Amino acid sequence: MSARVLLLGGTGDALRIARALDSAHVYSLAGLGRVPADLHCTVRVGGFGGAPGLARYLADEKIGLVLDATHPYAAQISANAANACEQTQVPYWALRRAPWQPHPGDDWRMVDGWSGVTGAIASYERVLFTLGREPLAHLDEVPTHQHWTVRCLDPHPGHARAQVIDARGPFTHEGERALFESGRYDVIVSKNSGGAATEAKLAVAREMKLPVVMVRRPALPPALREFESVQDALDALHALANLKHRNIDA
Repeated sequence: MSARVLLLGGTGDALRIARALDSAHVYSLAGLGRVPADLHCTVRVGGFGGAPGLARYLADEKIGLVLDATHPYAAQISANAANACEQTQVPYWALRRAPWQPHPGDDWRMVDGWSGVTGAIASYERVLFTLGREPLAHLDEVPTHQHWTVRCLDPHPGHARAQVIDARGPFTHEGERALFESGRYDVIVSKNSGGAATEAKLAVAREMKLPVVMVRRPALPPALREFESVQDALDALHALANLKHRNIDA
């Protein structure tokens, strides 16, 4: 035994790992979304105060291992975690979900950041955003010729040219097709998050011959160990930590 684990989460993959941790370990959430009520580990909600604050936390709480299972686009959190671990000589591991790859028939338009998105969608009229919360900050910028649908976790009133759908995956193929047909979208905007929970939208876009504006992943810091699957991460943790369950349905 047994390093005390700090699991940096907020994703479905992180929650599955958290369900395998006992009370000696800590699951950290930034504060967005629902806080799970069925965990045996300690749950910490809120930020740390950047890399210096996280370094202090690692020392004060005698954390022996950090596992970063945050979203692939949470680049600042990952950078802070890697920096804090370097300062404190705590091992930094990461669950790095493999990105989606285009299939024959896909029409992906690769862009960087919000300015790239707005440039790529300028000629379209009915836009479905599956980027999370970011478009909510730009609802007053919707061009007069466009209508936006923003799917994210947060309820929001929207307005005449913007509808907000608060929904949490996983999403089915049938459900995505029904959404696309009812919304009459002519372009989809997505992050390359990887994983199966939200991949159905790409298959439906391919079937319907819709372009997908795909935001490239940000650069992430290297980790001492990197895992592509939840089970691989759990297998590695099992040698170091007292896990409530070793094997899960990954």
